[in-house]
Amino acid sequence: MSAPKTPDRFNEAKATFTVRGSDAPDLEGGVAAIRNVLATLPARPGVYRMLDARGDVLYVGKARALKNRVTNYTQVDRLPKRLQRMVAQTRSMTIVTTNNEAEALLLEAQLIKRYRPAYNVLLRDDKSFPFILLRGDHEFPRIQKHRGARRAKGNYYGPFASAGSVNTTLNALQKLFLLRSCTDGFMKRRDRPCLLYQIKRCSAPCVGRISEADYAELVSDAKDFLAGKSTKVQAKLGAQMQAAAEHMDFELAAILRDRLRALTFIQGSQAINAEGVGDADIFALANQSGVMGIQAFFIRGGQNWGHRSFFPAHTNEVPEEEVLMGFLTQFYEEVPPARNVFVDRDLTENALLTEMLSTQAGRKVDVSVPQRGVRKRLLDQAKRNAEEALERRLAESTTQAKLLREVADLFDLPEPPDRIEIYDNSHIQGTNALGAMVVAGPEGFRKGQYRKFNIKRPETIAGDDFGMMREVFSRRFQRAQDEDPDRDGGDWPDLVLIDGGRGQLNAVKAVLEEMGIEDVCLVGIAKGPHHGRDGREVFHLMDGREFQLPVNSPVLFYLQRLRDEVHRFAIGAHRDKRAKAMGASPLDEVPGIGPARKKALLMHFGTARAVRNASLEDLQKAPGVSTAMAQGIYDFFHSR
Repeated sequence: MSAPKTPDRFNEAKATFTVRGSDAPDLEGGVAAIRNVLATLPARPGVYRMLDARGDVLYVGKARALKNRVTNYTQVDRLPKRLQRMVAQTRSMTIVTTNNEAEALLLEAQLIKRYRPAYNVLLRDDKSFPFILLRGDHEFPRIQKHRGARRAKGNYYGPFASAGSVNTTLNALQKLFLLRSCTDGFMKRRDRPCLLYQIKRCSAPCVGRISEADYAELVSDAKDFLAGKSTKVQAKLGAQMQAAAEHMDFELAAILRDRLRALTFIQGSQAINAEGVGDADIFALANQSGVMGIQAFFIRGGQNWGHRSFFPAHTNEVPEEEVLMGFLTQFYEEVPPARNVFVDRDLTENALLTEMLSTQAGRKVDVSVPQRGVRKRLLDQAKRNAEEALERRLAESTTQAKLLREVADLFDLPEPPDRIEIYDNSHIQGTNALGAMVVAGPEGFRKGQYRKFNIKRPETIAGDDFGMMREVFSRRFQRAQDEDPDRDGGDWPDLVLIDGGRGQLNAVKAVLEEMGIEDVCLVGIAKGPHHGRDGREVFHLMDGREFQLPVNSPVLFYLQRLRDEVHRFAIGAHRDKRAKAMGASPLDEVPGIGPARKKALLMHFGTARAVRNASLEDLQKAPGVSTAMAQGIYDFFHSR
């Protein structure tokens, strides 16, 4: 098996070796496969992947000297039970060499995120972190919340722990600095100030209520504040308010007073006093019976930008230091590190982690264990939060485990379900139809595995719920049969819930029977005789039985929550699709017409209908339209 494409920085020094052994999952076979690779391994830095008989990645590891590190796996008596099980399943290896160990550590994190191996500690979090973006591509920069790739030109401040924390900060920043939050297009269309100006959250640059120079001063103040210079901003605002009062400009003084109050609110809302710390990320780990939780605090410019709890997967039988090290490398694979990273224990590979983070950030990053002062107090607070969050997690897990056991008893499952899939359809009189699937398990909803299915088969009648269910299930399970026929990849459901009654259930059951799938538990959830107003949903089973649960049943509440989540997801996806369709234009379908050319045509003709009805001569007169393109547009609309 060849190595997948790796980042360009590793391409110059890359080598791949694959040796396959027998398919039998035994320890001797795994050791033999590893020994076959050893003969070709160099004694240089790199990353290795252990693969099973099917070629699935079991483990990703990095090494300063590949030959020395991989040799350890042949000495099975010295390996813990967890790694012995991994070696027993290993049937091949893939090797990628790097220029140094820091590059190997970075590549290891990237490959773990890509393959999510069964024997690596995994950062189980599918949500990206929000940032505040102060754009730099406009004479009146916009301030906004941002997620995802940082491609736009400007200054990024973050990460914030949650959308709530960034929204609170943005709201206060608007009151304090009066920066616009609207889009460029919205700003261009304004001929009078919007409501944000009226409630003193914007300076209305759209209609010239503030000069470019004065707005630039507000932007500079905002940058100072977000960089931790709040005292400087406070002193400046105080002096301006005093000067306005002395000049009898009480209206301006009142505005500056309100801005000072907003600044005081931000400072007072900091639950953590981190004055003098600057920029820091703080991590503390808690462990109870092999279940581990990590608490992260984000401090920027001495301000608390929130905290978040993480619960990595595959931590059983793994040393705490290895869990924390694996977590940090994966966490910083996407998030830019602060100048200081504080951890609650010494890391054997601290120097290597420091080198990797410094290389990634393009500046010095220090990883340390604080021993005294404010930094030590913050770390102790993170430890307490980690322990409390883990206790809550364990309590919730106990309750969840009990619910899943009751679900198994209710639907005659052999064991509590590990993967529950819930399905629903959404459309308006057959338009913008789609199906939705959400996934839940012992740890809660798995939002990274949600799926939506655009209804596109010609035989599916628009608005036919039964036909839509047939299409969704045939596509979902055909793919499951193609990609995981042996059902050992964890993507086959133990229980399927369908938002619908006997008709939807029978339609789905017939589809799966045609595909030879008869062992997946299907349950339909329909509103009761009073349309669900009494909370008495009717559950339809495959054998024809139907029943209701008591209105105070915890299992009923849990199943209703699953049904409500798929309903929410389906409606949201449908609204997004409908909104996109409303903004669509017939010109979108014309080959060779991009956004700029489409805009030019609309500006020239006024409407898409006018373009469609235009003569060939009129099209040739349009700006930026060649003779050949005009002919292509004319033929597209008149040859159908």
